[in-house]
Amino acid sequence: MLRKGSMFKGSALVRTDTSIKGGARGRGHALAGLTQKAGKWRKIEDYSRHMWTAREIILEAVKCTGVVLLFSWFFYRSIWAVLPMSIVGVMLWKKDSRKKRIEDQRRLEMQFCDCIRNADTSMRAGYSVENAFLASLPDMRLMHGEDSFICLELERMKRGIVINIAIEELFLDWGNRSGAASIREFAEVLSIAKRSGGSIPDIIRASAGIILKRMEAEEEIYTQTTARRLEQRIMNLMPFGIAIYLESGNPGYFDVLFYNFQGVCIMTGCLIVYLTAYYMSEKIIGQTMKSWG
Repeated sequence: MLRKGSMFKGSALVRTDTSIKGGARGRGHALAGLTQKAGKWRKIEDYSRHMWTAREIILEAVKCTGVVLLFSWFFYRSIWAVLPMSIVGVMLWKKDSRKKRIEDQRRLEMQFCDCIRNADTSMRAGYSVENAFLASLPDMRLMHGEDSFICLELERMKRGIVINIAIEELFLDWGNRSGAASIREFAEVLSIAKRSGGSIPDIIRASAGIILKRMEAEEEIYTQTTARRLEQRIMNLMPFGIAIYLESGNPGYFDVLFYNFQGVCIMTGCLIVYLTAYYMSEKIIGQTMKSWG
């Protein structure tokens, strides 16, 4: 009779021995070959940049174009200002790309948090470490979707275990690719627990509890700063709202600031002050999000 800890999906056995054939070079080739090169698998190879979808590219292009046109009209009232103002559009694209990358990493860590909780429940029921994480895959699909980061990584992990790659090496590779501190820490604890022996589920459960508490504290801080981020967005729009209100009530009120050299210099100074204030506000708010990136 097969033990419960050695089973996954009924009769499908998963090998749990941690020997890896071929040495370090063989391990490197095996890890590199785990991810398929086409379609949805490409996005889990490199977490250092956000993988844009066609819809996201279109929406971001519309947003950046709108900002460029607004700045050109608001500060210079000239179509010729679109060309130099395109620099603002490029900067906005890069900022949003950086923001999406941080959000991707935050989403990954929260999904990893759910995966640890699910695997802990399976280990309490007698599953081995490898099978506990693989058994969490169906639940992760229901919670986060088929194409979520956690599901793609668990699929990759499943293929790695089948070809006899140690689960701690799979976690370490995942942590290095994602840059997520919690995943790297878990991989290191798992590796030490495997080498030192003892009750591996108990060791993993204790370390996972510490990681989960830290992640929950970070999530609470992130949630508490939501109001501050909303206030920041409102303050960023206030100068435009006030100027448009004055212009609508007094047509031609700002004409003295356009179509002459002195006015262009003044508005350029205002643009620099606005961009500096925007950068500083992003820097202050971004300190909270850096813990995820």
